[in-house]
Amino acid sequence: MSAADAFSRRAVLAGGAALYAAATPVFAAQHKMPVKALLGIRYGRAERFKPPQPVPFGTADLDGLSQFGPVCPQQGKGYQPQSEDCLFLNLWAPTTQARRPRPVMVYIHGGAYSSGSVTDPLNHGAKLAAGGDVVVVTVNHRLNALGYLYLPDRFPSSGNNGQLDLICALQWVQRNIASFGGDPGNVTLFGQSGGGAKIATLMAMPEAKGLFHKAITMSGQQVTASGPLNAKKRAEAFLAKLGTDPATAPVEQIIAALSATDPILGGGVYMGPVLDMKHLHRHPFWPDPAPQGNAIPMLLGNTVMETRAFMGPGSREIRGLDWSNLAERVAPAMKIDIEPHWVVAQFRARYPGADPVELFHRIATTARSWRGQVEEADARARAGVRQTWVYQLDFEQAKHTDDIGLSFGTFEDPTPARQAMSDRIMDAFVRFARTGNPGWAPYSVPRRETMVFDSTSRVISDPRRWERELFARVPYIQPGS
Repeated sequence: MSAADAFSRRAVLAGGAALYAAATPVFAAQHKMPVKALLGIRYGRAERFKPPQPVPFGTADLDGLSQFGPVCPQQGKGYQPQSEDCLFLNLWAPTTQARRPRPVMVYIHGGAYSSGSVTDPLNHGAKLAAGGDVVVVTVNHRLNALGYLYLPDRFPSSGNNGQLDLICALQWVQRNIASFGGDPGNVTLFGQSGGGAKIATLMAMPEAKGLFHKAITMSGQQVTASGPLNAKKRAEAFLAKLGTDPATAPVEQIIAALSATDPILGGGVYMGPVLDMKHLHRHPFWPDPAPQGNAIPMLLGNTVMETRAFMGPGSREIRGLDWSNLAERVAPAMKIDIEPHWVVAQFRARYPGADPVELFHRIATTARSWRGQVEEADARARAGVRQTWVYQLDFEQAKHTDDIGLSFGTFEDPTPARQAMSDRIMDAFVRFARTGNPGWAPYSVPRRETMVFDSTSRVISDPRRWERELFARVPYIQPGS
């Protein structure tokens, strides 16, 4: 019996989804297509600080796949269980016979490069698979020091092992996804925040070439990787905090040492992809987009108020905020060196009805979170790449992470308006995965066509132009580079 036959016979019913109100929608309204979930599929094994090794997969491996595998150890309570042995993926696929192989949508989670997991209920793929008639895969991999600590003299792949894990997972998809009705020649990566940044980095990694065919990045950019000299300085700070051999230290000590002060950025030590000239030979989008990625259709998106997720009403930045201290508070949040009183004055003139809290988030979002997307989209346009699309999520003054639940149909506190917004976004994502076009005009310079998702969604040319031009006075430097 083939894996496909076994998969069909063990089918279970999953939830439905809804419709994007557009011509010939590809996301079906209230669809009840039966979907099977297979959780905790092992795609690789890895020794600490060494590259992953693929594992074979066969029919017998379908038994007992009803629980998520462990997630990578990380700071905070995080998700449970946690283990260094964390190379597991999950799969949702319709069990009805399809006329042709289904598009495959592979999700990479956020949490920068240090935390997060696809076991979060927001990342469950049943509704997306059922309504979109697609195969959905979600991937866990090594994070923080376990995935990105740069120790080139002892472990040559160490600075990019988290990325190599993702490549190993995509190789599993190439080998096995046809058994579940998926098309190995039509694989779309989508990921939020750090997940989007990981995708942007994969677009510049030769070992990832040919493993995916479209890319959706949601509030996640990687214009430049960490330089090797800065990565070594971070490793030195981490090792000083650790105080013992990282190859043999208990994993709890490894995670505790992440509290070392970052010698470049301050705060906790940053771990991320390294320009090591072994697995990553150039920056993903500087000085231009990596040519390897230019053949891949790309959909880039951000939310209009990203920083509302980082700095809420009770945070030190927002608590007691008023006009007298707005400039002082927003200056470090911008992550760039620009005269803050002048910036505040410009935004007050443009948004005369806004209170200090709204202006704080508009300024900080534009300065620190949105510019990377502009850099990437503009770079592709300047390189003559026409297969680039951009969206901006304005709905309910969207903050960082709000597009996760909307794109999976797993959003919290359902309302008719949120359901309608989710339907629109899911349709655009599925349409893009199926056809390579989300349904609106591609991005170009100087028009900068952008789909603004809101109660009334529409394409706008160069939205927030004056904000883009204001901050273009200061060179863009990717935090962590």
